[in-house]
Amino acid sequence: MSDAAPPGPSDVFDEILALVRPERLLHDPRATGEGVRVCVIDSGIERTLLAERFRDRGQELQPIEGAVFVQGRAEPLPYDGRQSAPHGTTVADIILTLAPRVRLFSADIFGPQGSSDAEVLIRALHWAVDIWKCHIVNLSLGVPEQRLNPVQRRYQLLRAVEDGYFKDVLIFAAAANEHPLTHSYPAVFAPPLLSVDKGPFDDPLGFDYALNERIEFRAHGRGYVGPFASEPATSWAAPHLAGIAARLLSLRPGLKPFEVKTLLYWMSRHPLT
Repeated sequence: MSDAAPPGPSDVFDEILALVRPERLLHDPRATGEGVRVCVIDSGIERTLLAERFRDRGQELQPIEGAVFVQGRAEPLPYDGRQSAPHGTTVADIILTLAPRVRLFSADIFGPQGSSDAEVLIRALHWAVDIWKCHIVNLSLGVPEQRLNPVQRRYQLLRAVEDGYFKDVLIFAAAANEHPLTHSYPAVFAPPLLSVDKGPFDDPLGFDYALNERIEFRAHGRGYVGPFASEPATSWAAPHLAGIAARLLSLRPGLKPFEVKTLLYWMSRHPLT
């Protein structure tokens, strides 16, 4: 019979935390995004451009499906593989750079009219959750508070976000850029989603938990393709964290949103070395 004392609480937690270090999870060769469905609600995705970038790397792009959501129309228009503006393609490229085996869905909410509103965003969210059955939704856009009046419109957007949460969909929303007094929705609906600001990370897989007002996470804030990709922005930070989440989900597909958020929180306390 051993006289050794049982491990203390700190030893137990050390053993647990050793399993959730970024080096172990994010660099696992199986962490490719395989089997994960990701919707980019934005300005569309230029499929040909991304396919060319994949060919340059000696890889093959997974099929991209999508739709164009317009004001005053319940059913979306078909997606023809084109963008209505470069922003969405930059976002999609970031996700594919980190998780090249994800299945992408493009929800273009700007389309030919070049503008959008809360109703169109809500419709696209429901489509991503209920029709495409996506596991992750990236929102590198925001709706200013004044555009969510009357207050019922704000509640409708909140309910759409909550609906995704309770259906195990991870929603990533970019914080407002450089406007500390301006609330940008839906990022400030922090509990049922993951709100993301840009942070001082050189590594694309770098991120941390840095609660500031209602924004919880920070991630690498530069893109790789597009006219404004080199400018630090929350729009590029959100898909970096979404891509990291896709890597995690490809290892453990059954993780729920609160489990992924908790995992990211603990991992951020033990950053990549």
